[in-house]
Amino acid sequence: MAEELIELEDELENGEGSEELYERVNIVADKGQEPLRVDKFLMNRVEGATRNKIQQACDNGMVIVNDKPVKSNYKVKAHDRIVVFSNKNPENTEVIPEEIPLDIIYEDEDLMVVNKLPGMVVHPGCGNYTGTLVNGLAWYLGDRTTTPVPEPAIPRFGLVHRIDKNTSGLLVVAKSDKAMNDLAKQFFDHTVQRRYMALVWGDFEEEEGTIEAHVGRHQRFRKIMDAYPDGEYGKEAITHYKVLERYNYVTLIECRLETGRTHQIRVHMQHIGHSLFNDDTYGGDRILKGTVFAKYKQFVENCFEIMPRHALHAQTLGFIHPRTRKPMHFESPLPEDFKAVLEKWRRYVSARPLED
Repeated sequence: MAEELIELEDELENGEGSEELYERVNIVADKGQEPLRVDKFLMNRVEGATRNKIQQACDNGMVIVNDKPVKSNYKVKAHDRIVVFSNKNPENTEVIPEEIPLDIIYEDEDLMVVNKLPGMVVHPGCGNYTGTLVNGLAWYLGDRTTTPVPEPAIPRFGLVHRIDKNTSGLLVVAKSDKAMNDLAKQFFDHTVQRRYMALVWGDFEEEEGTIEAHVGRHQRFRKIMDAYPDGEYGKEAITHYKVLERYNYVTLIECRLETGRTHQIRVHMQHIGHSLFNDDTYGGDRILKGTVFAKYKQFVENCFEIMPRHALHAQTLGFIHPRTRKPMHFESPLPEDFKAVLEKWRRYVSARPLED
């Protein structure tokens, strides 16, 4: 009997978004399924797949059955749930290599760690075909020509995850298929260490906490995301946070991600009533906490001018090196605009008593 293809999805969005880019195919074997090797089973059910590619995927731990990686000789049985991962880039567009300054803080034959500036889109997409991190990588890793080339012709590199256009901080870029598969698997297994610094509206009663709410497309406004605490829509998302510094009306926090959903921190913070400072997508670009005094309003507007983006920075990134298996750990200092806004808030609260 035929198996039911229950889900074919890809989290790669145009411009900015998801941190788990690898394509995902979920299949549940029909109740009448006779035992069959998983490589043979998948050949006729995954578009463009060959037995050799499937066997390679199994060797790289990218074929999961019932939540466990399997070898290519695994026999699929009735009701087995098979998940196949791929690092294939579905946006097979032409990329124009561009000489864009890149802040590369580490590089070897397998990978690069890049410190992304705020305002830079990571991947070419609708409305953003030039000036992206990928355009810069194509120049840096290629023959340094400005002739447009299709992505498959570009020297191999892979974006294992992404951060939003106006978020600054660390990204790891794979330089081989092996590194891509290994790092993608680490992200899927939630073993990658990622910590973000965020300035959010409001104060917290507690010093730390955890937000568990699914994240998915907003039901009405499809270009943004929303939180769904009942788990009936969207995908599981978990964010741990800790208070670092309080400024009465805004708070500096550290966020640790277990999952990497599109706009996860921004959506979760809005969900609990603490939108990111100056986040124009999720309501943080207006005064949410504070006084009615005109001087306070002017102070906040001045902060918005200093940091004309949401206050989020990917500060820490840790993973296991795909070749040496040694732990790798990287830190990125806060950008100047972020530091300047924090200093303004420190001076503001030290000079004035708390005003209701």
